[in-house]
Amino acid sequence: MSSTKIFITGATGYIGGSVLSRLLAHPEAKSFEFTALARSAEKAAKLNTVGVKTVLGSYSDLDLLTKSAKEADIVIAVADSDNLPAAEAILKGQKEKFEETGKAPILIHTSGTAIISDDARGQHGDHTIYSDLDSDAIEALPETALHRNVDIATVKADKEGYVTAYLITPGTVFGLAEGPLVDIGVQHKYSIQLPLFIKVSAARKKAGYIGAGKNLWAAASNRDTADLFVLIFNAARKNPSSLGHGRDGFYFVENAEYSGFEVAEETGKVLAELGIAESPEATSNTAEELKQFFGDWWTLLSTNSRAKGDRSRAVGWKPVDGKKEFIQSIRPEVLEVVKSIEK
Repeated sequence: MSSTKIFITGATGYIGGSVLSRLLAHPEAKSFEFTALARSAEKAAKLNTVGVKTVLGSYSDLDLLTKSAKEADIVIAVADSDNLPAAEAILKGQKEKFEETGKAPILIHTSGTAIISDDARGQHGDHTIYSDLDSDAIEALPETALHRNVDIATVKADKEGYVTAYLITPGTVFGLAEGPLVDIGVQHKYSIQLPLFIKVSAARKKAGYIGAGKNLWAAASNRDTADLFVLIFNAARKNPSSLGHGRDGFYFVENAEYSGFEVAEETGKVLAELGIAESPEATSNTAEELKQFFGDWWTLLSTNSRAKGDRSRAVGWKPVDGKKEFIQSIRPEVLEVVKSIEK
C-alpha cells in the first residue's frame, strides 16, 4: 500500500506544531510520509528525530514550495496567511500534480477571523456575528481585508478544480502548546496575539487595553483548534462528500468570546502579584503608547471579530474549552512571557 505524502508548512509554529503532533500520533501514522518546511538545519534535525522529513527554506523560496507541493498528496499550510506569492507557489505545485495524475490534491489552508474584523478601535462590541455557513457574506468581504488576498486565490483554485481546498479560520487561539515537538524544543509554546498585549503591559508596568477595551473577538484553545484540523484531514481523505470546500469550505474556529478589557484585567492581576505592576488596575494605552508599542498595528488589534463555527460543528467538531478556560489560560501565558523577557 502506497503512503500518503503530506507537506506541512509552519510545522514548528504554535498551531502547526500541534497539528503535526496530532498527525504523528494518528492511528494511520505509519501510512503517512511527512515532509515539513524548516527554516534552519537545527530545527530540521530535531524534526527528523520524530520521523519527519524536512526541506530547508522559507516562504521566500517559491520554487521549493512548488516542488514540495507537487510531490505531496496533501498540503497543510499553517504559516503566513497573508503571503500571496507563497500561496500561489504552493497552488502551482498542486496544479502540476493534478495535471499529471488527474486527481485533485487536498489543501488544508489556515486563514483567520481577521477577515471579518472592523474598525472599532476598542470603542464598542457592536459588530455582525458571521457564520461560516454564510458563504455569500464571506465571499462579499472586501479584498483588502486581512488574509483575503490568499483566501480568494485559494477559493479560485478550488473552483477551477485542480485542488480541493478547506480553509480553517481561527479567531484568537489560546493556551500553552504541549506535545512532542514542544518537548524536543522545536515548537513555539504560545501564539502572537495575546503575548503581544502581555509584553506591552509588562513594559508599561501596568496592564493595558486599547480604546475602551470593549471590542470582542472569537477564541478557541490550541487543542480544540488542532482537533478541527485533524477532523478535516480525516474527512477530506475518507469522506470528502461530507465536507464543503472552496467557497463553501471556510471553517471558523471559536468556542468563546472575549473583550480587550477582560484580557487586560486578568493580566493586571498577575503582573501585580509578580511585582511588575504596582496595581492590578488596567488602563487604556495612550496615543503615544499605541505608537510606541504597536505601531500601525494598533487599529487591527482593537477590532471586533465575531464568528460562529456552525459549519465546523456541523461536520462533527466538538470544542471543549470555553470562556472559563480562556480566562484561566491568561495566567500561565503571562508567566511564560515574563520568563522569556527576563532571559
